[in-house]
Amino acid sequence: MDEVLQRIRGDLRRSMNGVASKSMREKGLDYKLNFGVEIPRLRQLSKRYPADMDLAERLWKLETRELKILASMLYPVDAFDMEKARQWVNEIPNQEIREQVCMNLFQRLEFADKLVEEWTGSDNGEVRATGYWLFARLLIIRSELVNQIDPYAIMEKMVADLESGSYFLRLSAQRALTFLGRSSATFSQKILAAIQDFNSSDDIVKNEIFESLNFEFTNFPG
Repeated sequence: MDEVLQRIRGDLRRSMNGVASKSMREKGLDYKLNFGVEIPRLRQLSKRYPADMDLAERLWKLETRELKILASMLYPVDAFDMEKARQWVNEIPNQEIREQVCMNLFQRLEFADKLVEEWTGSDNGEVRATGYWLFARLLIIRSELVNQIDPYAIMEKMVADLESGSYFLRLSAQRALTFLGRSSATFSQKILAAIQDFNSSDDIVKNEIFESLNFEFTNFPG
């Protein structure tokens, strides 16, 4: 296992992008170690290594951007259970890792619908943001698991979180609402009706949210 980790670190050093790493830091994506390797390159590198639970566990625990992302790519889906999902969701350090773990791993789980329902009902805003992002991913890939989720209950929570003081919670809620609205005219109409007062608000952020969703539903109808 140690030999494999050394090979991975060697691959990352050879693929290092200092400019990208600096740009991420400037945007607030702070990691203990960040090689700045782009996601397509990480996908290529992941194919060199086996899908292995122990390897993925070790990678996830290390405070390195690329190793956490590779962990989400290399964890065998069949070995990732509900208890592990509940552990990982509380260990997500930032929005980038949230997006990657939802795309690479969580959306592939056969119980992803249950995670969406549990996490979007959490009192923890970080967990809710992950639930919203996972819901968005299921809509994007047109997963049949979406049919097991009550969209109206989640829509109500997402609309409420559009007024959150957390930028990333608002972002996650807005993105999920975007894809829910694109799925049908019924949802897009209900979403716009629910945030109609955003259009006339003195709050610039609310104005921008309304304009963005209105634009999405007008130009990219379901």
